[in-house]
Amino acid sequence: MRMKTCCAAAVVLIAAAIARAEIKTQTVEYKDGDQTLKGFLAYDDAVKGKRPGVVVVHEWWGLNDYIQSRCKQLAELGYVAFAGDIYGDGFSTADPKVAQQKMNEAVNKGWRRTRGKLAIEQLKKEAHVDSDNLAAIGYCFGGATVLEMARAGDDLKGVVAFHGILSTDQPAEKGKIKAKVLALNGMADPFVPKEQIEAFQKEMDAAGVDVKIVNYPGAKHAFTNPNADKFGIDGIAYNKEADEKSWREMKEFFAMIFGAAASKG
Repeated sequence: MRMKTCCAAAVVLIAAAIARAEIKTQTVEYKDGDQTLKGFLAYDDAVKGKRPGVVVVHEWWGLNDYIQSRCKQLAELGYVAFAGDIYGDGFSTADPKVAQQKMNEAVNKGWRRTRGKLAIEQLKKEAHVDSDNLAAIGYCFGGATVLEMARAGDDLKGVVAFHGILSTDQPAEKGKIKAKVLALNGMADPFVPKEQIEAFQKEMDAAGVDVKIVNYPGAKHAFTNPNADKFGIDGIAYNKEADEKSWREMKEFFAMIFGAAASKG
């Protein structure tokens, strides 16, 4: 009996070790002209064959551990996740002033669209990716970025904006957007007020876009990031309930847009 117990324990430990080894991650270097971009790739090595790919776009803080953790979560669901590098050199910061400067530079130079598209093209090159089934998600700055990618007509089945700014100086053109759109907002987010949400709905409707907008009561800006509160910025706070509900909403959205190609969910 003791031998059987030991063997059973060993099998459990081996299985656990295999499970831990399944999620593969790596830094991927690619280029925007002379500028080196450093994205982050995550996938489950135990999943056989090609599967849908998801571009993940970082907050204004840059490509940090939080965004990498979201890529790993997507990999655990069976997707290939690639965090695109919008700032370059895999840059990240914890200084709000620096983050603001980098975000402004990215917006002014049009990197949300140009480097967003480069991230899609890089993801398509990955061996495990079904290039006919691609989506993009983004947080805060990244949420606004994936909406700009959709407005640009990028080849995506869907985009998900988590607490992203919804306004734009390049509104959607009728018939140009290929992606279905899911916008997940906090009703207590001072950066995305009710008027902005209403204007976004009108923009999407006028452009003939398949859009779903979900607003979470009491949730402020950056409601998905457990570290949001530590910065002490007014209007920014983590909300566990909204975080979990929005993630489920994303999973259901992916099941809808990818159909039979959707992964574990």
